[in-house]
Amino acid sequence: MRQGSLVGPGPVAKLDPATLPQCSNLHWLGQKPYASLLGHLPGWDVGLMPFALNEAMRYISPTKTPEFLAAGVPVVSTPVADVVHGWGSDGLVEIASGADDVVTAVERLLARPKQAWLARADQRLRGMSWTATWAQMHRLMQDATRTTQQPGREEGHRLPESSL
Repeated sequence: MRQGSLVGPGPVAKLDPATLPQCSNLHWLGQKPYASLLGHLPGWDVGLMPFALNEAMRYISPTKTPEFLAAGVPVVSTPVADVVHGWGSDGLVEIASGADDVVTAVERLLARPKQAWLARADQRLRGMSWTATWAQMHRLMQDATRTTQQPGREEGHRLPESSL
């Protein structure tokens, strides 16, 4: 793999920063204002999402994935379910389970032509928005709160329409 640098902006949760690897090409930036992250992205060849694979992370759906893709930054992620099934299976994100897999995935991303991948990522992102997500969640909540009277069962609790 070619020489490069690893830039790690963001908080270091539940870790002593002194325990992080130290090397001239590792840059742990710590917590940064969200708006400042846009200034970092243009210099990145690959975005890493090295989520821990534990019970606490089992059901996460990282918003970093579409953010990286919208910035045109290819991504390597640990096998978090929503990333694997929502992005990895479509070939938009590389999935890696260990250090050797991460290196291989990064090398693959750096070697591949970016334009075709970027066009597919852009196409996928066009259909996404917080407004669309909210509308879908609202529909699901409405469907879940609609109850039907079944013989021998009490009607379930239903939230008033105005509270949805």
